Amino acid sequence: MSTSPSSESTILPSDAPAAATRPVQDMVGNGKAWGLCTAVDLHDCNPDLIRDADSIKRYVFELCELIGMKRFGECQVVNFGEGRVAGYSMVQLISTSLISGHFANDTNYAYLDIFSCKGYDPAVVESFSKEFFGARRSVATATLRY
Repeated sequence: MSTSPSSESTILPSDAPAAATRPVQDMVGNGKAWGLCTAVDLHDCNPDLIRDADSIKRYVFELCELIGMKRFGECQVVNFGEGRVAGYSMVQLISTSLISGHFANDTNYAYLDIFSCKGYDPAVVESFSKEFFGARRSVATATLRY
């Protein structure tokens, strides 16, 4: 994941010694971790993008293409809530699990979760998401699930 001053990223695998010898995305599969979960928090996003359902759907489509995930069904994007919790929420099933997100109008923050039993590069997810939504800062955590 990014090591720029505007990024605070951490990988917290359950199998720390193995993490030192191979990329986290290679630690998922038969005889390895069941899946990989990456949480990305985006701060100070472009408000126009996080308040637009079509932009959020385009993000999901492009992310799935980028990390090689097969979408299952339509991306659901719903705008609801009041006050500090108002904003869009998104869910996209993928053949290997799901992608979800919550977009907070009050702060212009986005909270994304990608879980898959197929490996992918968490750094690519963080970088792409930050750039797509025009975030000033990102924080990402990747966890292997056993």
